[in-house]
Amino acid sequence: MDVSRRQFITITGAATLSLASTPVFGQPAKKGRVVVIGGGFGGATAARYIRKLDPEIAVTLVEINPQYTTCPLGNAVMAGFVKLKSITHNYDVLRERYGVNVIHDAVIDIDPVSKTVRLQGGSELVYDRLVMSPGIGFRWGAIEGYDQAASELMPHAWKGGSQIQLLRKQLHAMPDGGVAVVTAPEIPYRCPPGPYERASLMAYYLKKYKPRCKVLVMDAKPNFPKAHLFKQGWESLYPGMVEWVSSDSGGQVIEVQAKEGILINSEGDAVKADVASVIPPQQAAKIAHVADLVDQSGWCPVELRTFESTRHSAIHVIGDSAIARPMPKSGYSANSQAKVVALAVVAYLNGNEPGEPSLINTCFSFVAPDHVVSVSAVYRFGEKGLKAVRGGGGRTFMNGDFEAEARFARSWYKNIIADTFGQRT
Repeated sequence: MDVSRRQFITITGAATLSLASTPVFGQPAKKGRVVVIGGGFGGATAARYIRKLDPEIAVTLVEINPQYTTCPLGNAVMAGFVKLKSITHNYDVLRERYGVNVIHDAVIDIDPVSKTVRLQGGSELVYDRLVMSPGIGFRWGAIEGYDQAASELMPHAWKGGSQIQLLRKQLHAMPDGGVAVVTAPEIPYRCPPGPYERASLMAYYLKKYKPRCKVLVMDAKPNFPKAHLFKQGWESLYPGMVEWVSSDSGGQVIEVQAKEGILINSEGDAVKADVASVIPPQQAAKIAHVADLVDQSGWCPVELRTFESTRHSAIHVIGDSAIARPMPKSGYSANSQAKVVALAVVAYLNGNEPGEPSLINTCFSFVAPDHVVSVSAVYRFGEKGLKAVRGGGGRTFMNGDFEAEARFARSWYKNIIADTFGQRT
């Protein structure tokens, strides 16, 4: 790697702690009103940092769920070496220490002209700046037969919580000698390495308890992120257990028969699965479509220096819903983008112009509890827009210190939770 993992975490951690050390006192003087929609890594971080940067700005965070279950470490919950409780977090610190007004309700409409947000419970919020971090929506029906009802039989488990628990229950109940299938969609989608981490940790559990089982990855792509590192891990840890099928070899699933446990590929061949985790094609969350923030791709175009929507002014879109190439759709990307937006929003509400930001992403993937692979990158603006800085990040070496990476991964999770929710785990 060009920058060691320890150096990378030290540098980014120091940037986080420089803001985390300053508490917010008193009530906001309502210099401006900011509404944040979505309480995940993007929205919660944006709410917290806006309040830290300028306590006179009133911030309201709208999130339907009283607790947030993270997608990072969700596959570890499925595999049984992390508890669901440990990746479930609340908004108490944001509310009590940072003065964020947290509302648990659903957003049903946004009017960019009157700058209002309408909630399912009947309330209406007025904003000067709106930050949207609503996450993903699924393209139900893009795979024939795969709709919301089918996902209760073939769980996507791509939003954490109950679906992760369902997938874990199915995995534990499958017979020794059975077949577990993970499907992977075409990019863009949330967490590009996620399907392959899932296959890895399925194999970890099955090798331990049901060693005659097989894990099949059916992919809509000809290649995938960190492929050489995952394949090396599969060969060394789970020889003969994990098989990856590319789109070139009939890996793309075009139809499912959920009740029968059957997946049909682009060549018309049928695969019978004892357990199937079907991860469908994705798009921006429904509320982004309702608010007219998406283009023909189904995602939200933004001006990347401030993440302000190119379709409606005073609305910033971050995280999975935003088009932020070449940044991947990840929790850490959302966290990094949220800080850029916090700085921009505070600048605008104080009559200033935002500066030139830089952004960071890092992604850890568990192949086993003590075997982790990673990739990281720094992004800056050039003549052609956002681009990765050469030498600014790196990836795990082949035959690297995978146990050290596992320690870094656990440390990273603790730090990003502290940075997002103000909580120590």
